[in-house]
Amino acid sequence: MSIRCTTKAARGAVATASAIGLALLVAGCGGGDGGTAQKPADRKPASHSATPDGGDGSPAADADKVIGEMKGADGVVVTLSSAVRDAGGFVTVEGTVTNHGTRAFNAIDWRSSETELKSRSSISGATLVDKAGKKRYLVLRDTHGECLCTTGLSGLLPGQSRPIFAQFPAPPAKVTEVDFLLPTLPPATIKISD
Repeated sequence: MSIRCTTKAARGAVATASAIGLALLVAGCGGGDGGTAQKPADRKPASHSATPDGGDGSPAADADKVIGEMKGADGVVVTLSSAVRDAGGFVTVEGTVTNHGTRAFNAIDWRSSETELKSRSSISGATLVDKAGKKRYLVLRDTHGECLCTTGLSGLLPGQSRPIFAQFPAPPAKVTEVDFLLPTLPPATIKISD
């Protein structure tokens, strides 16, 4: 057998194996619900708008609970739904940004001025301010130069919403109220829950 024939045979085998694997994957993922499917009338509507591209992995915000709201120019509204202190010494703030305006919104002005950050459309410029303790807490960063916050926040069309989050070092346990700030928006005073 020539090298050309061997290569064609190998390609065919790889294509066949790929097709079989894909078929098995689709069959496994589309499976039954174990008899626990809800009727359409029993299903609850989603509590937030889904992003057109499937989202960026950010935690979903609870739209039913509001702990703070910030209104910006051009109809952009940030609704904060939780600020939770965890045992690891962090506070995670979650919410939703909604574009009530008439043109697409990009969060380029909400990013930090740090040059090391990779994402240009993020809420890395968010801060928590402990007014009583006179301390400002910045969004945490990972080892790859990304903030521990919502990134890729661009092209938010009029009428769309996206969940947002940002993680900060936790203020001392006695601090239960802080200001959440995003550049270009007025601050929102929020309560931290445990």
